[in-house]
This record gives sequence, structure tokens and C-alpha cells, in this order.
Amino acid sequence: MSSFRLALSLSSCLVLSALSARASAAPSWPSDEGRGSCRVSKKIDVPVKMRDGAILRADVYTPDTKEKVPVLLMRTQYGKSAAQVQPSRYQSPDWFASHCYIVAIQDIRGQGKSGGVFYEYRYDRDDGYDTVQWAATLPGADGQVAMYGSSYVGATQWLAATASPPALKAIIPSNTGDDYYDGWSYEDGAFRLAFIEPWMLETIASSAAANRGDEALSKQLFADGKNASIWLPYTPYSKFPPLHREDPKVAPYFYDTVAHPSRDGFWEAFQIRTHYDRVKVPVLAFDGWYDSFLNGAVNNFNGMRTDGGSPDARTHQRLIIGPWEHIGWGRPDAIVSPRLKDIGPVANSPVNALTVQFMDHVLKGKDNGFADGPRVDYFTMGENRWHVARSFPIEGTQYVPWYLGSAGRANSSMGDGTLTQKFSKQGSSSDQFVYDPSNPVPSAGGHSCCSWTSGPQGQFDQSPVEQRPDVLVYTSAPLKSPVNVTGPITVDLFAATDAKDTDFTAKLVDVAPDGRAINLNNGIIRARYRESLSNPVPIIPGKVYEYRIKVWPTSNLFQTGHRIRLEISSSDYPQFAPNPNTGEALGDAHGAVRASQTIWHDATHQSSVVLPILPETVAGEGYDHPPQD
Repeated sequence: MSSFRLALSLSSCLVLSALSARASAAPSWPSDEGRGSCRVSKKIDVPVKMRDGAILRADVYTPDTKEKVPVLLMRTQYGKSAAQVQPSRYQSPDWFASHCYIVAIQDIRGQGKSGGVFYEYRYDRDDGYDTVQWAATLPGADGQVAMYGSSYVGATQWLAATASPPALKAIIPSNTGDDYYDGWSYEDGAFRLAFIEPWMLETIASSAAANRGDEALSKQLFADGKNASIWLPYTPYSKFPPLHREDPKVAPYFYDTVAHPSRDGFWEAFQIRTHYDRVKVPVLAFDGWYDSFLNGAVNNFNGMRTDGGSPDARTHQRLIIGPWEHIGWGRPDAIVSPRLKDIGPVANSPVNALTVQFMDHVLKGKDNGFADGPRVDYFTMGENRWHVARSFPIEGTQYVPWYLGSAGRANSSMGDGTLTQKFSKQGSSSDQFVYDPSNPVPSAGGHSCCSWTSGPQGQFDQSPVEQRPDVLVYTSAPLKSPVNVTGPITVDLFAATDAKDTDFTAKLVDVAPDGRAINLNNGIIRARYRESLSNPVPIIPGKVYEYRIKVWPTSNLFQTGHRIRLEISSSDYPQFAPNPNTGEALGDAHGAVRASQTIWHDATHQSSVVLPILPETVAGEGYDHPPQD
């Protein structure tokens, strides 16, 4: 077995061993608990004409009431009949309609029963506008529309909202981003391999082929996506065989993605983050500490608070962040990695109950106690309690550097790497390791997409990964009192490489007294993007550069006796595509070279991780149930 396959095998074993420990509760979602008083009727395949003549189709659920009521709209590429009910996420459209709302679930262009040609993001701004305005005129509608849904179905909301349709009065996006370049397709210059390839194969390209009537291709794409590990090592990405580059109908958006590895005009056409001034509605958003789009959710919350298109929008922003993965929302029958499942009911998502309460408040004017915002409800792991803040990062956070040090052998958890609050001149000035792209460090959990059973996300013991010599491990002494780390983390890393380009990765870990090393969050930087995501600048081999690695946010209470740990390496596979170290363009790179990496931590190059420490007086006592008002 090659070293590359060995790394992949190790990654698979980590997932399979965790899978065997998963609880075997029988599926029971959705239940009828919490239904409203209205009886509901349903019409399927209702046509909606877009401005260019394309006909999209929706299922419409209408409550039996004499009063005119608001409309709740979902625009999905995952099938309007499914309506994102499984795996254990939303209640059924009928359930929402029973609360006396018209509910419309629409297949987006080129998917499901809808006409037109699918291309991700491209048509969702205009089609979203047209659909919102159509929904407002449905029989029995009062002219107000709200939107809901998760992941890409969150993207359809934000894109529609940036078109400012007059009838849109609120959006309720879950697990979705602010930028379809950074934090979606790429992360600080690194290609998000484990998300993009399986997602496009198994879901959007497969379902688009079915929409075109090509069932054979649809089945082939789905099968390749289900067994994506066979294809993940394939390079060059510009010639990726399963998506049939020779046929522009299949997945041109994939090849456009790899052809645009920098933030440029291609990506700017789909932006959310630069158009908050066009969004004039309140937002209730949900995300998770291990979700692939967490950073985007935080950016959307902050962007709307400062730049939203109306005073109402700037004020009425609320974000819920739980200990969740992309589609693992904590319920007993949900697909949740075992350590997160073990947290128990306190971590269950309140998305359905809060959605109804939010809509009743915003659209029907009910004084029902819903807290408008700005407000963030966040779950602190380690403590396993919920807290409330008015901002994120939280006002009163103290940013404390912890310095890397060693006697020159920080390689693996068996090495001598240290993490201290005071910089020490003692010991070695640097640590070295060799990064081999053909034998990358396997991902063990993280913030990828879309399910922990098929991709690197969630909480796992990092001990097997930390035994590798190409992982530098820096660990604090046992803590004498609890430390609350809540917020975004920055690693200031002074490093050199003998390669033309390379990556550096960082991972924050909570080490228990029994040795379990649990990942909290991670980050990566591609060397050429250290200064700008729009204008990459080559590095000079052998030169020391300062890299700022953004480890994504977390909230974790390190208990007394635990240790804080930072892992540094150059790969995290398959979460990110391994950098071949050759300096070639992403789509064209084929083959790779090893890189000798040096991490400096002397008086001139004080490498550190800056932790957001939350004093107990700021965090407050918290509460031990999912958010409710």
C-alpha cells in the first residue's frame, strides 16, 4: 500500500470506528409535535414564469383560513418534495402551513420539475426576486414573503435578498455562507476538495442530469459521488473525468471553479458580502461550530449589523450557533458524529419552533417574546451550556497570545513542543518537518461538508494524527483554572519552505487529562495568498514569511487539568486539496514535490496563537436548554 493510500486508509478508519459507536435510534422525524390549528391543502407543480420565460415549478401548501396570511418560501435544488425534512432538519411544509402560513417549495432552475438550465448561483438572484414577487400574489396571501432553508437553500435566500424584492420581509437561512469563493469553494486559497467534488457529483450534477432526462449519467454521477474516495486523489482537476469536461451540459461550474482559484470577477458576480446594503429585512440565522460555512454566517451577522439596507434590518439580526455539523443538528435520530451526539438534548436545534415564533413576530406582528436582536445565542462546549451576547466576537473578549516553543523536536505528540503565555528565549529557535503531498495528513473531523459519515467534520480524537512526524504539536501545561475560549482564533506563524508554494495548517485542540485530544476548529493558508486572495504573490524559497492562519471560531471551556494544544502542519486531506508545492495553477497541477518546512519561534520570530479569552464575568451563567423565547 502506498503512503498516500495509507493516509487515506487511516482517515477512513477514524470515520468507521466512530460510525460503529453511533447510537442506533430508529428514525422518527418529523413528528407532529407543535402543529398549528389550520388544516392544509396542497397543489403540486404550480408553474412560475421567470423574466426570461423559463418555467419553474413549486408545490404550494395552503391553510384553511378566511384571513390573508404571509407566505413561507423555499427555493431548493434538492427536490421540492423532500423540502429538506431529512436528515432530521426541518419540519414538513404541511407542518409550517398548519401555523396558518402559505408555504411554497420550489425547484430552482434546471432541477427537479423546473425548466431552464442549472448553473449554481448564476440565476438565483433574478429567479429569487421573480419568485418572491409571484409568491406574494398567491391566492390567500397578504403580500408578505419570508424564505427559509439550509446550505445552498440558504444561498438562494441571500441572493434573492440582495435583489431587494419589495415583498420579501424576512429570511431564515441555516448553514450558509457570505462568499462563494472564500469559505465555500476555497478557504484562504486552498481548494475545499472533500466538499466540492462529492457534493457536485452526488447531488447537484446528478440531479441536473436527471432533470435533463439523462438517467444513465445521473446514476453514474451519483455512484461516483457515493464512492468519492476513488476520485479525490485525481489530478489535474481541470480534467476531472467523472464530471465529463467534454460535455458542457454536465458541470461547467466545477471547471469554472477550478479555473478561478483567486477572488476575481467570476466570484464577484455572486457575492453576498459586498451587497448587505441591498438587504432590507430581518434575519434569523442558524449555524454550527463544525459547519463548513460558519465563518460566512458570522460575517453575514456582522455585515448586516453595520451595512444592512434599513434600520430595521441592521437592528433585527439574530444568529444561533450550536455544536453542530453541516446537517447534524443534534436530534436523537440525526446524523451526528458520536462525540457531538453525546452532548445530549441540550444541543438540539430549535430551528423549527424559533422559525414559527420569528415569523409570527415579524410578519404577523405578534408580541410573543421573540428577541429581535442584535443577538447571538451560542453553545459553549466543555461547559455544555448556552449563552447570549449582543455581538460576535463578544464585547469584553481578551485576545491573549500563547507562544510556540520547543527544544527542536516538536514533531508529533511524543515531541517536546510547548505552548506558553510568556515567550521564552530558551530552547531551539525552530522546528522542521517534511511535507510530502503524496502522503498528506489525514483529516480527522473539522468543518467540511456535508455529512460526517462522508466527509471530515465534527469532533474526533486527534491522537492517531498527532503521531505523525509531519505534525508539529505544541501543548500547554495542565490548566490551573478553567479557560473560556470563545471567538475567532489567529495563528501568527513565522515559516519558511524550500518549495515554490506550499500550505500551512493549524488546529486548536482540547487535551483531556486521560490524553484524549479533541479538535475544536482548524484553518489553512496557501502561501501565495498570504497577502491577498485577489492578487496572489509568489514566495521566495528559503525566505521567512509571517503567515496569519485564521482558525475558525469556536466556543469551548477548557476545564481545570486540561491542556491547550496547537497542531501545525502543511496538509489536511481530504478536507483540502494537497498543495503539490510546485507553484502551478490549481487546475493544471499534476505531480508534486516534497517540501522542507521550518517553523520559527525565536526572539525575532515569535510564532503564537492568539486566543479569544472570555472572562467569567462576560460569559455569564448561561442556560441549559436550546434557545427559546
